[in-house]
Formats: sequence, C-alpha cells, structure tokens
Amino acid sequence: MKEKIAVYPGSFDPVTNGHIDLVERGLRIFDRIIVAVAPSVKKSPLFTLEERIELLGEVLGGNARVEINVMDGLLVDFVQRRKAAAVIRGLRAVSDFEYEFQMSLMNRKMDPAFEAVFLMPSARYTYLSSSIIKEVARFGGSLKDMVPEVVRRRLKEKTNRKG
Repeated sequence: MKEKIAVYPGSFDPVTNGHIDLVERGLRIFDRIIVAVAPSVKKSPLFTLEERIELLGEVLGGNARVEINVMDGLLVDFVQRRKAAAVIRGLRAVSDFEYEFQMSLMNRKMDPAFEAVFLMPSARYTYLSSSIIKEVARFGGSLKDMVPEVVRRRLKEKTNRKG
C-alpha cells in the first residue's frame, strides 16, 4: 500500500502548541507529514528561516513520521515534487476558512489533483496564532501552555523580555 503523505505548510514564526496539535491530528490520518517552512517574504519574521527550522526540529524532530523542509515557490509545485496526497491547513475561525478556501481553489486550478484537508485545532488552541504569540512576547506576557518551552526561551531572548 502506498504511503499517504501530507504537507503542512506555514511560516511557523514561531511554532506554537497549535501547530504541534495539528501535526499530531494529521498523523492520525496520514502516514507521514512534511512540515514545509515558507520563507515568508510578505511578513517580517522575528526568527530567521534557519532558526524556525531549528526550533521545529527541536520540537518535532523526535518523530520519525515528521519531516521538516524549506518550501520555496508555489505550494502546488512542492506538493507535486514530494508526491503528497494532500495539504493540511488549520482553521481557527471563519476568516481562516475564507482565505484557505480561496487558496485551495487556486491551487486546484493549477493542479486538478490538489487536495486540502482542513483541521480544527483543539479548543484550547483556537485563539493561538504566531502573530499573537509574538505580540505577547514583545510585551513580556506569559506564554505558558501556548508554545513549547524551547520556543518560549528563544522568544524571551529575541524580545529581551521575561515572558
């Protein structure tokens, strides 16, 4: 039987417990997940691409079913090259759905075989986003239960705060 591979793309700036939750949920459906880290040229990342890959490796690297890669270019091309069955995307709110729906339709226009699987995070992570995490970190707020400890420490270093 052919291995079912999914791609989970994102900027992961930084990786949150919500991201980890989606990887764990995805592994219930797929044999392997490729976490595809995008350079995020439109955003101003706090962590470099190399730092984000390093953090993901520290958090997810112990799982042989998870692979971490850099994704450059179009998602649809990356998915084809990796022979993935689908893309995993998280939906926290209606606004996420509208954006993800539009992106999935565009990807399907470029490749009719493109599939997207939308997963809802655990209720305790529905409010989490990397942007919110960075904002809380900048002002020294507590990040307990929002990010892995290694990420909390690195955020503290980057923002020179105690949070």
